[in-house]
Amino acid sequence: MKKVAKETEIVHGTHSAHSTSMDLVPPIHMTSTFRFKNADHGAGIFQGTSEGYVYTRISNPTVDLLQEKIAVLEQGESAIATSSGMSAIASVSLALAKPGDNFIACSTVYGGTFALFNKHLRDFKIEPRFVYPSSYASKDRIEALVDENTRFLYMETPANPTLDVADIGLWASVAKPHNIPLIVDNTFASPYLQRPLTLGADIVVHSATKYLGGHGDLIGGIIVGTKKMTDHIREEYVTHYGPIMSPFNAWLISRGIKTLAVRMEKHSSNALKIAQWLEGHSKVKKVYYPGLVSHSGHHIAKKQMKKFGGMIAFEVKGGIPAGKIIMDNVKLCILAVSLGDCETLIQHPASMTHSTYTREERAKAGISDGLIRLSVGIEDPDDIIADLDRTLSL
Repeated sequence: MKKVAKETEIVHGTHSAHSTSMDLVPPIHMTSTFRFKNADHGAGIFQGTSEGYVYTRISNPTVDLLQEKIAVLEQGESAIATSSGMSAIASVSLALAKPGDNFIACSTVYGGTFALFNKHLRDFKIEPRFVYPSSYASKDRIEALVDENTRFLYMETPANPTLDVADIGLWASVAKPHNIPLIVDNTFASPYLQRPLTLGADIVVHSATKYLGGHGDLIGGIIVGTKKMTDHIREEYVTHYGPIMSPFNAWLISRGIKTLAVRMEKHSSNALKIAQWLEGHSKVKKVYYPGLVSHSGHHIAKKQMKKFGGMIAFEVKGGIPAGKIIMDNVKLCILAVSLGDCETLIQHPASMTHSTYTREERAKAGISDGLIRLSVGIEDPDDIIADLDRTLSL
C-alpha cells in the first residue's frame, strides 16, 4: 500500500480490527494485571522471551495502541504515554540528567516547566542554563553554554505564552556535534502542524491534555523518540517511578486524535482571522501570532510549520486593569487555563499559568504583566471577534 496522507494517518494510525471481535473502535483494557497461561508463560514474559502483558504500570494494550499511533504521527520509532505533560517532561529530564549535570533551555516555557527546571531540578543539583528570547537565533550564544556536563537542550516552539518561535534546525546544529539530545515541546503545534524529529530534534514531548485530546476532558503526556532513547527513559524512570497513563485516558486521546487534522485547520484559520483583527484594533498594543508577517519569528514558522496554530497572545492598552476588564466580561470566551479545547479559552499568564516566574524573570522571558493568552476554539470566528470587540469597548 502506498504512503498515505497525514490526514489519513491521523484517523487510521496503526490499528486494525481485533481478530475475533472485529471492533471498529479498539476496546479499553481496564485491568491492573494480566493472566498467564501457566508458570512457564509468566516466566517467559518476565524474561522477555515470550510476548504478553504483566501489569498496566509496565504496559497495557490500550496504551500501546496510542503510543504506536503517536510515534507514527511524529515520525519517531517509539513513544511513551504518561500521566500528564509535566510527568513527560520530568521523566525525560530525570532520565537524562543526574546531580552535577546541566541542561540548556529556552527561558520562555510553560510555567510548570519553568518551576520544574528552575526549582525542583536545582534541588537535585541539576543546573538549568536559560537562553533568553533575543538569543534564540544565536548559535554562538547557545553553544557558549555547552560544557562536558550538558545533558540535553530543551525548547518550546511556539513558546507558551509569548508565541516566540525558535529555529529547531539551528538548535539541532548545536546539539548534534556534542551528541546531546534536543528535546522539543510540540504541544502548541501538534504533530499535524509541526514534526520536530524531521527537523533535527531527538525527543518530542506533549501535554496530550491539549490538542491531542482536544476536548478538555483528560490529562496526559507523551514522549517520542528512537526506540533506544524511549527504552532508556522508560527503564530509568517511567517504569519504576510510575507516572503512567491510565487506559481510559489513552482511549480518550486516541479518539480525540481522529479529529486532530480538522480541528487544527479550524483552530489555525480562526486564530489567523482573529489575530489580524486584533492587530488592527485601536485598543490593542501588540499581537503575538506566528502567522502575522509582523511576528519576529514568522519566517521561521513558515519554514517549520504547516500552519500557525490556534494560540494568540496580545497586550491591550491600559495594562493589567484593561486586561482584567476583558477577562471579567467575556461571555463566549471562557476564563480558564489550559488550551487546545474546542471552546475558546482566555487567561492572564502573569497571574495564572506563569505565576511561577518572578516579575523580573517574566520580564527577561518577554512575559509582560499585561499579556493576555487566547486559546482560539473552533466556534465561528466572527462570534469570538464580537465577544472580544464588546469587551474591548468597555
